[in-house]
Amino acid sequence: MVGGISIRELPRKKYLLPGNPSCPGCPEALGLRYLGMALGDRVILVVPAGCSTVIEGLAPNYSMRFPIVNVPFASADAVASGVAAAKEVLGEDAVVVVWAGDGATADIGFATLSGAAERGDNIIHICVDNEAYMNTGIQRSSLTPYGAWTTTTWTGKKERKKDVPLIMLMHKVPYVATASVGYPMDFIEKLRRAVLIKGFKYIHLHAPCPTGWRFDPSLTVEVAKLAVETGMWILFEAVNGKVKISPPSLPYRDRSRRKPIRDYIKIQGRFRTLTDEELKKLESMVDDVWDTLTKFT
Repeated sequence: MVGGISIRELPRKKYLLPGNPSCPGCPEALGLRYLGMALGDRVILVVPAGCSTVIEGLAPNYSMRFPIVNVPFASADAVASGVAAAKEVLGEDAVVVVWAGDGATADIGFATLSGAAERGDNIIHICVDNEAYMNTGIQRSSLTPYGAWTTTTWTGKKERKKDVPLIMLMHKVPYVATASVGYPMDFIEKLRRAVLIKGFKYIHLHAPCPTGWRFDPSLTVEVAKLAVETGMWILFEAVNGKVKISPPSLPYRDRSRRKPIRDYIKIQGRFRTLTDEELKKLESMVDDVWDTLTKFT
């Protein structure tokens, strides 16, 4: 038993089918499996350009059981809002989910994300954050962390990571949460709570990418857990603005209990140019995010 869910109660039906073309160790493939376990046949996915459009495959080799609407980068939340409105008019039960990467959430798609949040449209937006534009060549996004190598920041990114979950909190939406592919039961529980809430819901899923982050594909879950254990990624949820740190992250509210950030970055080739001075700056940024978030708890 984890939280309020027994692992034995989770459905065995596969929503991401064998033989899909995802990369070895792909976190998006893990996340899609968990989404199916959480919400099942009720899901309609709206997917902008990104790694997930590759994972889907093309007919007759379609890789997922979900109904899917593929859309351009900038329009995902607008399309999802229309689908949700149509299903409501028809009286049909559906959970409309935007499954979008960091670029389609924080950069190119941010306008329609913000618009749907402001209107309170009844959808769930899941940002699958692998911290760069992975499917087009590993270019930096605004969610790439400070110091990380990409093909467009080859000496390390000089700007800090945009804090989209806090931005969504400022939209006053009824539900905001963060999750990680390293903690599937936490993610599943948050999905099931979100679906019970009317209005706009936002979940930010941390998704370590072996290809772009330069680590062995067998280490995806280990890297995801290290992000939480070092405080680099904070698991929390907010219902109607009331923030609670989620149990997997709760011990690390105490800085003395966190593992050194060096343990997290040393197994990722994308941080190979990081200097000791830059590491101290990154550590300070992590502390700042914790200080800001805990003011809401």
